[in-house]
Parts: sequence; C-alpha cells; structure tokens
Amino acid sequence: MTSSFSSSSHSHVLIVGAGPAGLSLAISLAHAGFTATVVEQQPQAALAAPAPDGREIALTHPSRATLQRLGTWAQLAPHETGAIREAQVHDGPLGQRSALQLDAQRSGHGALGFMVPNHALRRTAYAVAAQTPGVRIVTGAQVTRVATLATHAELEYRLLAPTDTAPDAEAPSPQRLQAPLLVAADSRFSVTRRQLGIGARMADFGRTVIVCRMRHARPHGGVAHECFGYERTLAILPLPDAVDAADAADTAGSPHLCSVVVTAGAADAATLMALPADAFAAQVQAQFDNRLGPMQLDGERHAYPLVAVYAERFAAHRCALLGDAAVGMHPVTAHGYNLGLAGVERLTAALLAARGQGRDIGDSAILSGYGRAHHHHAWPIYEGTNAIVRLYTDARPLPRLLRQLVLQGARRLPPLQAAIVGQLTGKPPAWTELLGRLARQ
Repeated sequence: MTSSFSSSSHSHVLIVGAGPAGLSLAISLAHAGFTATVVEQQPQAALAAPAPDGREIALTHPSRATLQRLGTWAQLAPHETGAIREAQVHDGPLGQRSALQLDAQRSGHGALGFMVPNHALRRTAYAVAAQTPGVRIVTGAQVTRVATLATHAELEYRLLAPTDTAPDAEAPSPQRLQAPLLVAADSRFSVTRRQLGIGARMADFGRTVIVCRMRHARPHGGVAHECFGYERTLAILPLPDAVDAADAADTAGSPHLCSVVVTAGAADAATLMALPADAFAAQVQAQFDNRLGPMQLDGERHAYPLVAVYAERFAAHRCALLGDAAVGMHPVTAHGYNLGLAGVERLTAALLAARGQGRDIGDSAILSGYGRAHHHHAWPIYEGTNAIVRLYTDARPLPRLLRQLVLQGARRLPPLQAAIVGQLTGKPPAWTELLGRLARQ
C-alpha cells in the first residue's frame, strides 16, 4: 500500500538537527532574511529544558561574538558563564616538570576563552530560535528520507507517537518538506550525511571521556589545566562559583567549582565509572596533586566514547554539513562547538552573497565555496588535535621524550606561545594567518 504525503515548501532552508549549531544557523539565517525549518527527533520539552550532560564548552572570543549577535548569549544566567584566565599544560605527573603556561595577556584580552555548560547553550539556542520570526521548529519528528534533486531538496519525516498513545492508535501520516537547500546538523554519526551519500573519516581512539563537575576547597584562579598522564589524561577547567552553598563537609561548604574531564582506556573508564563517588573524587584529587585541596563530586558522572569525525566534503548540490556532522572533534583542544559557530557564519555569508548576486542558494558552486573555506579552517585544527592526542597518550619512551622536547621548545619560543594562545582565543597572530594563506595557495 502506498503512503500519501502531506507536502509543504515554505522555507529557504531545511535543517536536520536542533542542537545548538543547527538552531544557531536557523537564527542567523532568519536575521539575514531567510526562512528556515528545523526538524528534530527530541520532544519540545527536552529542547526547552535540556538536562545537564556533564559537558562544559570552551568558547573563543569570535564564538562569543556570534552568540551575542544571535541574542543567545544574553539569555545565559550569570553563573553559567565563566572565564579562563590562564592555561597550563603538564606532561607526566604534576610537579615533575615545569608546565607550559599560556596567559590571556599574550592575546590582548582579559580571558583566553569562556566556559559555558552545554545544556545552557542548548536551552538558550532553543529559547531564541522558538521566538524568532522566520524559524519553524518541528519536534518529535523522525526523518525517514532526504534527497537532493535538480530543483530542490526534499525531507520526509514522521511525527513520533506520544508515549501515552493507545497501542491501536493510527500512526501519523508521513510529511514531506521541500526547500532550495538542506543542511545536516544532526550529529557526528549523522544519518542525514549518510543518506546524502557523503562519507566521513572516523578516528576511534579506543578511549572514553568521563565528564563531571566537582567542588573543591581552594579557588582555581581561573586557570585551566591539561594534564597528560601516561595512562589517563586529566583536564581541570575553571567554572564560576556555585550560587548555592555546598553541603559536602569534605570541602567545608566551598562554592568553588571546576569541570573535570578524564580520558582513559575503555576498561579503565568503566572501572572509574563504577567507583563510589568519594573514591572517584579521591583519584582525581590525587592525580591533580591535591592542588585544589579536598574535592567532591557535584552531580553525576557522564561517559562518552571518544571518536573524531571528518566528513569527506562539507557541501554538495543543494546540501551542506554543519557542526559535528561536518567535523566531530576530540575535546582536548576545545574547538568542536567553535568550529560549528564558524560554520554558521560562513554558510550565512555564502547564502547572503548568493542572494545578492541573484543566484540559487542551493547551487553547488555557491556551496562549494563554503565547503572549501570551512575545510581550510577546520583541517589544520582537526589534524593538529589528533596529532597532539596520539603524541601525548603514547607511553613509549620515544614519544615521551618527543613531547617533553615540544613543551620545552614552546616554553622558550614566545612566538610559538603566541600562536597557541591565538588558536585558543580564536584570533591567531597575523603572521600565522599569513602562513596559513600561503600554505593554501
């Protein structure tokens, strides 16, 4: 029996995925005079009030500027935005060797970057998008098919039945949407990307990331630490003080908070997740050499498999990739969401230029310009991050020596430190931009 479709074509752009990247694109396009329809599998309630997932996002200055332009930054609560004043990189056990220190003064800013909870970014993106004229959000919808045709892109979906629906209730009719352009922004394991026939390189590191919040007795001073141990990698990221008094006696009611990111082998990570809260906190405290005093879990631990993804191309005729569907980063350099927001700016600019020239926004020639520009920006960061990860998680003697030489060299070369700080802030020095342009020619 054939299905009858209800079709509609009232948007310039169809976006699959209502994560912060997809919703940010919808807002940006609406501000530019385009209309966008966002299709998302999660229900509306989950988008409006997403649960904490343990992830804290480090934002660069350009990313904050984008969020300010979109109006979502203003929706964040004061306790949801923190600043990173300094970053320290440690090789091996803390205190054994001097750390590489990177401070905000080298960037000309008061902060290297900004920390915001992932669930807060999701909440504010939805809150603004839901109130933005020109943006339509279809929630509780399972995308069953996407296709790109000569004249338009198509998307078919079914509304998921509510959990309280009677078993014999009739299934909702399938829906079909059409638009000049379709954007996949669903995830690094994007089903939409696969349906569009775009492959991706995946780097499975065979490791797991554990993320959580912890209270600690001593203030962190706005300093972020990346500790490359030989078996585990530990990141301590500064967060704003808690708005409520801590109940934990071990931290003397301290309001001080940090984000903890532990990267370990799958078996080791499973053991860490199974530990009682106090035992887990004790292990983190010991690996960090008790620098923040007694530590206590604040909330739940969350574990995520560590897989990096890079799409074979970011655009084709009538389609484009955005966010993790284009590039899913290892979190060690904290560039994942920053690349997503950079993609929002680039794709919006490309569509504006096409409209100004009276051209079809779904034309492959228009979209290939976005794809090339985003690739030139993302590829060095992606490959550089993966190289750092492989070097600093290899316990063999030669890689140990090499990484010590890298850190020692960085400590002795101010221009190299300036380049690293520039990557952290999102504003590299002029000489690195020139080198990048020359390398692309």
